[in-house]
Amino acid sequence: MAHTAVADPDSGLTQAQLAERYGLSFAGARPTLAAYARQLWSYRHFIAAYANAKVVASFSTARLGRLWQVLTPLTNAAVYFFIFGVILNTKGGIDNFIAYLCVGLFVFNFTSAAASGGVQAISGNLGLVRALHFPRAALPLAVTLTQLQHLVTAMVVLIGIVLATGEPITVEWLLLIPAVALQSIFNAGLALGMARLGAKLTDLRQLMPFVLRTWMYGSGVLYSIDKFAENLPSPVLVEIVHANPLLIYIELIRHALMEDVPLTSSAPQLWAMAAIWAVVIGVGGFVYFWRGEQEYGRG
Repeated sequence: MAHTAVADPDSGLTQAQLAERYGLSFAGARPTLAAYARQLWSYRHFIAAYANAKVVASFSTARLGRLWQVLTPLTNAAVYFFIFGVILNTKGGIDNFIAYLCVGLFVFNFTSAAASGGVQAISGNLGLVRALHFPRAALPLAVTLTQLQHLVTAMVVLIGIVLATGEPITVEWLLLIPAVALQSIFNAGLALGMARLGAKLTDLRQLMPFVLRTWMYGSGVLYSIDKFAENLPSPVLVEIVHANPLLIYIELIRHALMEDVPLTSSAPQLWAMAAIWAVVIGVGGFVYFWRGEQEYGRG
């Protein structure tokens, strides 16, 4: 009995054509940027819970627990005040140097810790990255949220210091909210960018302390930036220092909490530059991290 041969409709098609025909997609393929943002939003509760767990775990072995969130910046402020305010006498021209120094340290530590934590967000959690499927940007964003929680606690102490050193309560204190919001967006983008770099360059974590210490000296944390700029050989370098995003965020918060504080630029210029830095680094860091999404945890 003769049998009629049936042609295979899939014969001659490439794997890509077969996948397209049957609606298949590559495992681990990078989603579109919009889809990735939606995934992150759906994981917002995971990000918050992970950040809270990191805050609790960071002080779980210390006898004083979360009190170190307050004691650490206060101890740093006391040390730096003794060295720079008393011994080196860099407080010239600054009426309330204690508040000036504390604001600089607290605000700088927010970005510094976000950058350092971002470097290890992927490389330090490879077990989690390889075991579970989730948008990897959740990890550096959780780092930023963790440091924001530390900053909120430190701000309570900072406000006490500002009041104790004679600064009045004014309506400008409300500017703290948008200033911290802009810095948080900047920090999130920075942490995302550093997370991708840290996943590729494992030695980057060893370099970060030197980079951050240099950044601190050029951000007007310990003294007026004018003293730093006076010794720069070129006006171009002075302009670069004045455009330093950390200096901008520090000065905005100093301007909000303190009266008669020296500024390198006018307040409207500072706000404009703060917004630009937040958009450029926030969006740029997110896009840069997303482009490497399929690479994390491999190799």
